[in-house]
Amino acid sequence: MTGSLSMVFIDQTVVSVALPVMQRDLAVSQTGLQWIVNAYVLALAATVALGGKLGDTLGRVRAFVSGVILFAIASTICGFAPNELTLVSARVFQGIAAALMIPSSAAIVIDSFDIHERGKAMAIYVGVAQAFLAIGPLLGGVLTEYLSWRWVFWINIPVGVVAIVLTYLSKPLQTITQKQSIHLPYAMMLIVGLVSFVFGIQQGHTLGWTSTLTLGAIFGGFFLLVIFAYMQTKSENPLIQIKLFSDPAFTADTILLFCIQFAMISIVVFGSIYLQNILHFSPLETGFALMPIIIAVVIMSQVSGRLLDRVGVRIPALFGTALIVIGYLQQAIFLTQEDYLLILPGMILLGLGIGLVMVSTNTDALNRAPSEYRGQASGVVQTIRQMGATIGLASIGGLVTTMLGWEISKIISGYNGHEQVKALLSQAELGQVDAIKELMSKYPDVLDQFHFSLSKSIAAGYYFAGAVSLMAFFIALFLMSSGKQHKDVGS
Repeated sequence: MTGSLSMVFIDQTVVSVALPVMQRDLAVSQTGLQWIVNAYVLALAATVALGGKLGDTLGRVRAFVSGVILFAIASTICGFAPNELTLVSARVFQGIAAALMIPSSAAIVIDSFDIHERGKAMAIYVGVAQAFLAIGPLLGGVLTEYLSWRWVFWINIPVGVVAIVLTYLSKPLQTITQKQSIHLPYAMMLIVGLVSFVFGIQQGHTLGWTSTLTLGAIFGGFFLLVIFAYMQTKSENPLIQIKLFSDPAFTADTILLFCIQFAMISIVVFGSIYLQNILHFSPLETGFALMPIIIAVVIMSQVSGRLLDRVGVRIPALFGTALIVIGYLQQAIFLTQEDYLLILPGMILLGLGIGLVMVSTNTDALNRAPSEYRGQASGVVQTIRQMGATIGLASIGGLVTTMLGWEISKIISGYNGHEQVKALLSQAELGQVDAIKELMSKYPDVLDQFHFSLSKSIAAGYYFAGAVSLMAFFIALFLMSSGKQHKDVGS
């Protein structure tokens, strides 16, 4: 089961390192860069509940293996993508495939262990995958710098083969807990509502926040999601078991995961952009520079799982969210100084906090669901998490892009609308190396202002992420259960 999670984790970290190079090679806009990440996350968020239901209905092992195969195919297409549109479309395909893998694999692991060992088991499940997460930035840097960014997708193919072989050898129980049909209109309502809502948020800075299309997409999507939630409470065969939220502990877990995933996504995208476009790190150097975060996550995840078994979810959640808040604020303060060593402490604190929160909270949420609904519970948790990520990227990305646009307008106005400066800055915003070199030689002061503006814009995104993480801290403080759970629900 760790094979699928390893493949997903590798995909996240190696892609983040390669983003600036993809941007230059395919002339991707700042918004397009966000869509390369968000297309995957959004597709996963919109379909993972359906994936969990399919796993319960058709068999978790069958759903898992199908997801691995589809993920490998989608990764192959990503690697051959000739333009932004093809790459974004293939990333959607990847997200749908991951939606089949993740709920089933987590449910299989949870069902295989006694409740008193699940924290440790989930720590190992996530920890093995995080070993790949740890080498992901280095692997992405090596592949991007010495071969091509396309290899960051092709590397998923051998990992997928290993996952399938290990599944065949281990012969996990083919669990089928529900012989029920899947109501596709519910699935379409969730997918259309979520896609519309996120599209409106992410494109608002481009289309205008008062435009008919922006407002229609946001409010129309939100309305569909509300109707979807209401219909799930009335359905005898719901896609999402809304009654899971009748447990306050489960609700608190999912809200906290939403907030943390909302905040975390900013470091994936803008951390690599900052290191390569502002500090001029190579892809390989960027991989090394991101290692402190990953190592901290890997180490603290093991601590988190064992803490859950001993003291419950509240203590690791409290300490973890506090560390995330401090980590983001520390980095935001020093980003404009353009010195890696100044932001390094914040990166380490951020990794420690993420490791403490994610394993314990995710495991506690699954513990709150009866076994027959555990696949769906896993799908619900992943839906909420990925909704946090996709809405977070749209919101934080929109803030960064809007601020950068304002800052660039100020720079251009200082040169009386100089057309060459305007054109070069527009290309520099796309990460074009030739434009940056020309600015360096002809207008070094403009380049310095551009770098400062980009750093300032990313810092604003980090402050926003820190504020959302602070909300998560108060959720843990006031809403999460104290003490550990002693028996399964319904047992």
